[in-house]
Amino acid sequence: MIMKRNLFDFINLHNGEEDKKKVLENVTSNISFRGSNLWILACAIIIASVGLNVNSTAVIIGAMLISPLMGPIVGAGFALGTYNFQLLKKSIKNLLIATVVSLFVSAVYFFISPFKDVQSELLARTSPNIYDVFIAFFGGLVGVIAITRVEKGNPIPGVAIATALMPPLCTAGYGLATFNFTYFLGAFYLYSINCFFICIATFLVIKYLKYPASEVIDKKYEKRIRYGITGLIFIMIIPSFYLAYNLWNEKKFTQSVEEFINREFSARGYTVVYKNLNYKSNPHTIDLAFLNKKLSKDDIAMYNKLLEEQGIHNTVLNIRQDDVDLKSEILNEINRQNKNVSEKDIIINNFRNELNQYKIEEPGIVQELTILFPEMKNVLIGKLQKYAGTDSSRIQLVVIYEQDKENQSFDKNKVSSWLNKRFPENTVLLVKNNQEE
Repeated sequence: MIMKRNLFDFINLHNGEEDKKKVLENVTSNISFRGSNLWILACAIIIASVGLNVNSTAVIIGAMLISPLMGPIVGAGFALGTYNFQLLKKSIKNLLIATVVSLFVSAVYFFISPFKDVQSELLARTSPNIYDVFIAFFGGLVGVIAITRVEKGNPIPGVAIATALMPPLCTAGYGLATFNFTYFLGAFYLYSINCFFICIATFLVIKYLKYPASEVIDKKYEKRIRYGITGLIFIMIIPSFYLAYNLWNEKKFTQSVEEFINREFSARGYTVVYKNLNYKSNPHTIDLAFLNKKLSKDDIAMYNKLLEEQGIHNTVLNIRQDDVDLKSEILNEINRQNKNVSEKDIIINNFRNELNQYKIEEPGIVQELTILFPEMKNVLIGKLQKYAGTDSSRIQLVVIYEQDKENQSFDKNKVSSWLNKRFPENTVLLVKNNQEE
């Protein structure tokens, strides 16, 4: 019994609790969006929009720390928990003002900004799922627990970063500015999830801590409030489950396709210079282009059949090999990831990747050869991958050399034997003056 009481005291939220009236005063004072709060919000929105525009995570985090958006959301949770409907109306009104101002400022920024490329930080806010619900709910729990403590500690900045109210609002503004309503709806849904579940977390903690009701209401009305909250929870969660399921399927598709490409192409020496996977099309599509490999129509049909056999259903493989615009598509694809990449950089990178296949990871082997066999000059060593069939391959060691004409005692069999001892897993080919020995 004593042990049970000690355990309860250990996890009891009433320990270290701030005076309830003081907490309510602090919450109420942070609800209003007038004067300085409105200016701070507008500046935070511009900072977050710039961060999304230039794909800077650090700038976005800074904007989230500045933002005063948490005030009316927490106020709404307090109002629900204490049945303070005047406070609830005030909180909802100020949250609507903050939301409209944020959408307006971010939309104006993105409308006048010359850079409208879709960055990864923007895309991350367009497809919310059940994990965002968990983040918002548990982030809200941490936030309201900290607010009700005598010693606040430092979790509030972390809550502001984790729940991320600013970035989805700015992304919604981007959707309005570019008339991309898919982005707008996805980002605004994420913002709504964050607001709602922070509010619900606040409501639950306030009920647990038994804050006094500001108005006396009958049991029937209280039950209706609980039913309303439960219904809203289901309305908010169900789409997120669907989006999470889609995300899981997309990741599974991407992983299966990457394994297929590595197994069927990369492992066989085909250098892929262009790759584009489109899961959202019906059927799904895989666009590939190779550095120096041409496939016949029969080969492409065979690979499409192989996709189906390996469980990658409803997917079409397209091999881009005779397209006039292929080079520009490759450049555009890479330039989306790196603005400073030139065509020369692409060519050099492709050749570097191609040559890496033939490197010998054995330092000093040329020096050893020239010491043991001084009659060999200008020695070059590489490896080739020889295919014995459709599925098997072997590595062949190639040694290109020049022979000292003054020294006629060169024994190539001895060199071959020595190399076979050093590289027993490979066959050896000696080449003299570009002529096979």
